Amino acid sequence: MNSAAITPADVRPQSDVSAVVGWLGLAALTLWVMICHFWPEIVTALGLPMRAERLTGPNAALTGLLVCAGPMVLWSLLVDKVHRNPSTGINWDKPRKLADIADVSITKLAGLWATWALIAAFYALGRWYWEGPYLFAMQVLSAAAVPLFLLSIPYVMWLDRYLIQPRDGCWHFGAMLIGREAFEPQPIWHHLRAWAVKGFFTAFMLMIVPGGFQNLVAPDWSEFFLSPVGIASLLITLMFVIDEQIGSVGYILTMKPLDAQIRSANPFLAGWLAALICYPPFQLMGEGRPLFYLYGVPGDDNWFHTFGAYPLILWIWATLLVVLTGIYAWATVAFGIRFSNLTYRGVLTNGPYAFTKHPAYLSKNLFWWCASMPFVVDTGSLADSLRNAFFLGCVSAVYYWRARTEEKHLLAEDPKYRAYADWMTRNGLITRLFHRLGNGLKSRRPVLSAQPAE
Repeated sequence: MNSAAITPADVRPQSDVSAVVGWLGLAALTLWVMICHFWPEIVTALGLPMRAERLTGPNAALTGLLVCAGPMVLWSLLVDKVHRNPSTGINWDKPRKLADIADVSITKLAGLWATWALIAAFYALGRWYWEGPYLFAMQVLSAAAVPLFLLSIPYVMWLDRYLIQPRDGCWHFGAMLIGREAFEPQPIWHHLRAWAVKGFFTAFMLMIVPGGFQNLVAPDWSEFFLSPVGIASLLITLMFVIDEQIGSVGYILTMKPLDAQIRSANPFLAGWLAALICYPPFQLMGEGRPLFYLYGVPGDDNWFHTFGAYPLILWIWATLLVVLTGIYAWATVAFGIRFSNLTYRGVLTNGPYAFTKHPAYLSKNLFWWCASMPFVVDTGSLADSLRNAFFLGCVSAVYYWRARTEEKHLLAEDPKYRAYADWMTRNGLITRLFHRLGNGLKSRRPVLSAQPAE
């Protein structure tokens, strides 16, 4: 196309997240995984006075969060200079005197600590948080509680010196609790919704990180390269670990100096319902739950049980599943330090988001269909096959529901997202196809016209 013919409507809006950030985190995480897996060889080669065992424990998994977060934060600050973005709400050139903001900071700290107390109470009441894998998340958060409490004092007072508007939702919540100054309800609801997201999903991510990391690092990788099933299993595990690690970093680093703050959390009840039913303890897809779709099916490995006698198909299917999980991981990597559910933290338009608005949901659901093949059941029952397919269809419908509620939220928040959505409708490889399909179906509907009464 001639450059002179390009109009602003033809140009994809610039992403708020640099493409480099996530790839740096991925590179650092990959290096850490290699070190942990080959630690026995490293110890032996260097003659280190320690046990020659793979680093598979939860501490190694948590260290992975620090390792992949470090270069992402450094690039964001030193190269992208995100701390200078107007969207941070910070003016570094005009700091206030500490005495001028002390009262504001004290009120804000009261609101922050009260918020943490509410989250702690939710954890305490939730029995599921104190058993199984969630117990590790509670141990980590309990250990972090006192340091966070102490560090919050200098952090809040330092940041308030530079914030253009220090009386944010946290301050309004503190003002409501203290009762000395007027407050506004709307910022309080924004504040509480944002912390509800952070509290719920941070615990979930910390719960799943150790298990996934161990599943990747602990096995002998050489055994996986004996078959397409083994290769696919190893690579799929790697993709999920990438998603878990970088996603966890996103939930933790919701900080204004990094321009990674939660600008708003989804205000729609439908959005929360659609999201929460996908995660424990509210998940509807697990065994014994209403949308369970693996009755009479071995699980997500049903594909190699089905195609085990056909090597060529096995290779093709293994490649397909690796590509799908690769897209899923790429969708998280593209967020860099800003990944989180139910939130608006800027507009992402690069990476896989240049092809579809919801690459993670699309690839995840295609993976479930192709990996579990729920319609191929061991029982030989047509009824079981149809039921499984129906309920996985319901799961896919839930993710479509999530996508629609997320779009509704973002369309209301940012004109850049509206421009991005319009651009995707015209130019997005996958979004454009779905849009045309929808328009085609609408055009086939009969048009009812008024008829004169006889």
